[in-house]
Amino acid sequence: MTEYLIAFNDEWVPDLTMAELRERGKAGRAVIEEMTADGVFIFSDGGLDGSTVVCSVDASSGTPVFTDGPYVETKEHLGGFAVVDVPGDAEARYWAGRIAVAVGWPQEVHRFPHRTRSQADTRSDASS
Repeated sequence: MTEYLIAFNDEWVPDLTMAELRERGKAGRAVIEEMTADGVFIFSDGGLDGSTVVCSVDASSGTPVFTDGPYVETKEHLGGFAVVDVPGDAEARYWAGRIAVAVGWPQEVHRFPHRTRSQADTRSDASS
């Protein structure tokens, strides 16, 4: 099994009323419940935008420099995500499609490199 990130940027969410957002949230949570029932769900969160940023960190000088809020040049903010553990790309695409239809805005799928179930199991076996 391989872990994938399914995510969207806050800017991709259309202007919606609070009632519409609640409905989309319900539909998205229903898909998360399906993922959980299928045993592929790891973690998710949403409602993220520029207002939820705690700080930015720049270590280009070799020392971390913390500033309030998002990095000035940032044009996009992560809006929400789900992490799934599925056999391959086709299954990750399936769940991303289900989420996109449920909430009504685009999703991106990213494969975590070198994060397969067998590798994770091997690492935990070696540490025991």
